[in-house]
Amino acid sequence: MLNNKKNNSKFAMVPVIFSLAWPTMIEQLMQTAVQYIDTAMVGGLGTSATAAVGATTTVNWLVGSTISALGVGFLSIIAKAFGAGDKSRASRVVSQAVLVTLVSGILFTILTLSLSSMVPVWMQVDPAIQELAGTYFFILYMPMLPRAATIIFGTALRAAGDTKTPMKIGIWVNVINVILNFILIYGVNLGVIGAAIASAIAFTVGGILITVKLWQHPVISPKGQSFKPDKEILGPCLKVAFPNMLQRFGTSLGYVFFASMINSLGEISTAAHTIANTVESAFYIPGYGMQTAAATLSGNAYGAGDKKRMKELARMIILIEVLLMIVSGGLLFLFAPTMMKLFTRDAQVILLGSIVLRMVAVSEPFFGASIIIEGMLQGVGKTIMPFIFNIIGMWGIRIVGTFICTQLLEMGLVAAWACMIAHNLLLFVLFIIHYVRGRWNPLNSRPNAA
Repeated sequence: MLNNKKNNSKFAMVPVIFSLAWPTMIEQLMQTAVQYIDTAMVGGLGTSATAAVGATTTVNWLVGSTISALGVGFLSIIAKAFGAGDKSRASRVVSQAVLVTLVSGILFTILTLSLSSMVPVWMQVDPAIQELAGTYFFILYMPMLPRAATIIFGTALRAAGDTKTPMKIGIWVNVINVILNFILIYGVNLGVIGAAIASAIAFTVGGILITVKLWQHPVISPKGQSFKPDKEILGPCLKVAFPNMLQRFGTSLGYVFFASMINSLGEISTAAHTIANTVESAFYIPGYGMQTAAATLSGNAYGAGDKKRMKELARMIILIEVLLMIVSGGLLFLFAPTMMKLFTRDAQVILLGSIVLRMVAVSEPFFGASIIIEGMLQGVGKTIMPFIFNIIGMWGIRIVGTFICTQLLEMGLVAAWACMIAHNLLLFVLFIIHYVRGRWNPLNSRPNAA
C-alpha cells in the first residue's frame, strides 16, 4: 500500500507538469509555425533571399538569448518566492524586472541599430546580399524595447505559474505576423523588407499586450511598487542572471562563428543550414516546453524547502522529456526530406538538409535530458555549472571542430553538423554526471529539509 501511495504521489505530478508545459509548447509551436511560413514565403523569392534572412539569424539568437538570461534571474527569485508563499516579494521582483527591461531594451536598441550595416560583413555574407541582409536586420531590431518586454515579462508570468497569458499573446503576435507577411511580401511586393516590417510590427504589438497583462495581473502586478533600483532584489537576480548571461552570450557568439564558417561554404550550404535549423526548431518544442515546467516547479520546491518533491519531480520530468524527444527525433528522421521540401525546390539544398537533419535526430533524446537538468538548475538559481558546461561544449568541441573540418580540411556542412552533435552529446554526459552526483539540488545540503 505504501508503495502504491508513493507511486500515486509521483504520477500526481504529471498533470501539474503538463499544465505548465503545454501552454509554452503551444506558444513555441505557433512561433515555429510562423517561422516556417516566413521561411517558405522568403524561400519562394529565391535562394538569395533565404540566405539574406538566414545569414543574421545567429546574431538574433545572440541578442535574444542575452535578454532571456536576465529573465532567468527573475524566474528563479519569483518561483522561489511563490514556493515560500511570499507573493509580496514576487511583486517587488517584478517591479525590478520592469526597470531592467527598460535599461536593456534601450541599450540593445542603440547597439543593434548602430551595428546593423556591419553585421552581414562580420558574418561573411555574400557581398551581393550584404546590403539587403543589413536592412532586414535594422528593421527587425527597431522595436527592441517591446521585444525585451515580451521576453522578460513573459518569463515573470511563467515563473508565477501563468503560462497561458504568454501563450495567448504569442498566438496574436504570430497571427499578425502571418497576415502582414502576406500583405507586405506579396501584396505590396516588398519582399524581404516586407517580412522584416511585418515582424517588427508584430513584436511591437506583443510587447504592448504583455505589458498591459502584467500590470493587470492579480498577484505580481508591479502597480504601487517602486521602480528605483533595489539592491535586495537585484543582487540575487543578477547573481543568477550573470552566469546565465555569460553562458548565453558565449554560446550565441559561438553560433555566430559557427554560422559564419558555414556561410563561407557557399550559398547552397547557407540555405540548407538555415532551412534545416528552421525545421529542427519544431522538434525541440517538447524539450523547451518541459524546461519551463522544470524551472518553475523546481524553484517552487526549493522555496518550500521540499527535498522529497524536488527529487521526485526531477526523476519524473526527465523520464517524460526523454520519451517525448524519442518520439520527436523519430518523426524528424522519417520526415526530414518532406520537411525540407516545404521551404525550397532546390534539389541540392533538400538533399544536404535532409542528411544533417537525420544526423541530429538521433541525438535529440540525449539533448532533451540536458535541457531539463539545465532548467532545474535555473529554477533553483544555480547557473554557474551550466555556464561552464555550455562554454566547454560550444568552444571546445563545436567551434574548434568546425574550424578544423571546414576551414583547414575543407569539409562541408555534414562535418559541421557532426561537430554540433558531438557538442550536444558532451552536454548530455556533463549534465547527467552532475545530476547523478546530486550537486544540482541545493536542498541536498539541508538534512532537515522536508
